[in-house]
Amino acid sequence: MRYRLLGQSGLRVSELCLGTMTFGDVLGWGADFDESRRMFETFLEAGGNFVDTANNYTLGTSEQFLGELIGPHRERLVVATKATMTAVRDDPNAGGNQRKNLVQTVERSLQRLKTSYLDLLWIHAWDGITPVEELMRTLDDLVRQGKVLYIGISNAPAWVVAQANTIASLRGWTPFAGIQVEYSLAERTPEREMLPMAKALGLGVTAWSPLAAGLLTGKYRQQDGESDPKRGDATTVPHHHERTLAIADLVVDVAEEVGCPPAQVALAWVRQQGAIPVLGGRNQAQIAGNIESLDVTLASEHLARLDKASAIDHGYPTDFLARDGVRGSVYGGMRDRIDDPRLA
Repeated sequence: MRYRLLGQSGLRVSELCLGTMTFGDVLGWGADFDESRRMFETFLEAGGNFVDTANNYTLGTSEQFLGELIGPHRERLVVATKATMTAVRDDPNAGGNQRKNLVQTVERSLQRLKTSYLDLLWIHAWDGITPVEELMRTLDDLVRQGKVLYIGISNAPAWVVAQANTIASLRGWTPFAGIQVEYSLAERTPEREMLPMAKALGLGVTAWSPLAAGLLTGKYRQQDGESDPKRGDATTVPHHHERTLAIADLVVDVAEEVGCPPAQVALAWVRQQGAIPVLGGRNQAQIAGNIESLDVTLASEHLARLDKASAIDHGYPTDFLARDGVRGSVYGGMRDRIDDPRLA
C-alpha cells in the first residue's frame, strides 16, 4: 500500500479506500458485524487507512459498526462520512445541504462513530437550492469547531465545486480538498468536466463504483451478442447496453493476458488514472481480492486498448477546442512548441 496527499492538503490517505455501504444487513442485504469486522481488519492489515461511510448507509448501521471497529485504531485512520441524504420522508429539513441538516447530521454521525471528530466530511450530493455561501460557511464553522478536519463533495456539477472553492478562497473559509465521483471503465463521463476541474483546482479524486456495480468483475459477458446465461441476465444490470458489455468482455480478455481476475484490471485502471478506488464488498474474500489489484500495473498496450473501447464523446466545448483549426488560431500555430502541463 502506498499513500497519497488528498488534493492540496497535507492529509495522507491510502491509495485504496474501504467503502462500507455494505456494513449492516438491516435492509436484507449486506454483511453482518462479524463479516464487516473481517473486511475491515483485512483492509487495515494491507496498510489501508482510508475508510468511507455515510450517515444513511444501511440506515445508520454502517456508522454504528465502524464506531465499534475503529476504537483502538482511531488515531491512525482517516475516517470519512457523508451528509445530505436521509431516509426520513416527512421532514423537509431532514435532508439537504442547509445549515440545520448539516449540523444535526454531523452530531448524529459523531455519536454513531463514537468519535469527537471526522477526518473528512463529504457533501453527499448537491441539493440545487442551498446557497453556496451557506454551505461553505457551515462547513467552515464545523472545521473551526474541531468537529471536522477536511471537507469534500460528491455528486455535484463541476461549476458548483468551482464556485464553492472560489468563494471559500476569497473569504478565508475551508475549501473542498477532494471530490468523489462515479468513475470506471464503464462510466467515464467525469472526464468531461469533473476531472479537468479537479486537476485545475488541485482536488483529490475518489471513485465510487469502480467496478460498475459488478459489471467489470467478469460476472456478465456477451456470447455472440447474447448475455452469457451462466453469468447472469445482463438486462438486470446497470449500464447493460451493448457498448458496456463489450467493455466488460475486453476487461476479461486483458485479465486473462495479465493473469489476474477482471476486477483487479478494472481497479488498476482507475488507480492509473490518478483516482482512488472506493472498494466495496459483501465479504472478506472480495475485499482481499480487490486489494490484490495493487500488484497489477497495466502496460501501455493494455491501457490503449481499454481506452479505445471505453472512450466517450466529450462534447462541446472540449471537442470544439480540440479541432486543429481552432488550436491553430488560439495558439498562433505554435501549440506544439509551448511547454505547459495544462496542455497535456
